[in-house]
Amino acid sequence: MSEFLTYGSLLVSSFLSATLLPGSSEALLIALLIARKGEICGLLLAASVGNTLGGLINILLGRLLPPKGQGRWHNTAITWLHRWGPAALIFSWLPLVGDLLCVFAGWLRFAWLPCALFLALGKTLRYIVIAIATVQGMHGWH
Repeated sequence: MSEFLTYGSLLVSSFLSATLLPGSSEALLIALLIARKGEICGLLLAASVGNTLGGLINILLGRLLPPKGQGRWHNTAITWLHRWGPAALIFSWLPLVGDLLCVFAGWLRFAWLPCALFLALGKTLRYIVIAIATVQGMHGWH
């Protein structure tokens, strides 16, 4: 039951962190790694799945927005996103900007599968880097 709560709390935290709601799944992941709660691969999977699902919710929200827009920021976003396409979602882990990338990807009606793949890749790589840095730091403390 304890492992279920460990992985479940990280999944929920990472999901909420990926939406427009505030959260800090990175801090929870680091705390769990330092406390040696759960397996590293399991923690990475829970964080990545939750964060990816939250990003997909942002894409869905973007699809609900009306397709018309105007203004300089609108034109800049469209030009940049059309140039990069779904691959831009590899940066979906960035604070605030990542949420907007997901919303714009949905608003521009990018295809689901490439969006999901780049979204998952970017978010998973971020958690892997955090885990490696944490574990490396823990070994340096001894």
